[in-house]
Amino acid sequence: MYDVYVITDEELSGGLSHYEIARLACEGGADVIQLRDKTMSDEEMIKVAREIRRITSLYGSVFIVNDRLNVALAAEADGVHLGQSDMGSRDAVKMKGDMIVGISAGNPEQAEAAEKEGADYIGFGPVFTTTSKHDARPAAGVGMLKEVRRTVNIPVVAIGGITKENAAGVITNGADGIAVISAVVSQKDIKKATEELKDIVAKVKASAGRR
Repeated sequence: MYDVYVITDEELSGGLSHYEIARLACEGGADVIQLRDKTMSDEEMIKVAREIRRITSLYGSVFIVNDRLNVALAAEADGVHLGQSDMGSRDAVKMKGDMIVGISAGNPEQAEAAEKEGADYIGFGPVFTTTSKHDARPAAGVGMLKEVRRTVNIPVVAIGGITKENAAGVITNGADGIAVISAVVSQKDIKKATEELKDIVAKVKASAGRR
């Protein structure tokens, strides 16, 4: 479900809109699309989210909204992703109904707390140094990824500096999926970049007998 998780970013796309990024990534087989924008008003973001909801429904991809539960609800998204500094995951779980709630975690303690509060998956990272997020923490590394994987029973999606070159190692070290921004969004061919990552993840899981 979380093999290749693409996060939209208009600033890194070379002029493409969130909707265009989502469409191309879905064409490439993205399992999850997350709409992430720190500058849009709620009204603007709801319009974009409803467009992305339509395209993800056509391709059978999961649609997640970053931070804003109200936008996710208005657009009938599949879920919402929250950071450590966003509204408490417990409050989100109370409001979510059947929605997916993902929580960012940078260490086993945060991951364990998120699972206890009802998170459906952990967004762990940054695994490697990343320039896609201005407020990113120092790289945690694959060693910490292994610890988080051992700590929780819910899916762990790794994020932060993941590329075609290191994606296989991330899956080998316990991640259930990879979340990427620039590795897809900043590429000349978003569809192809998504396809290549899908192939890498699928091959690693198949060789290890994982789904």
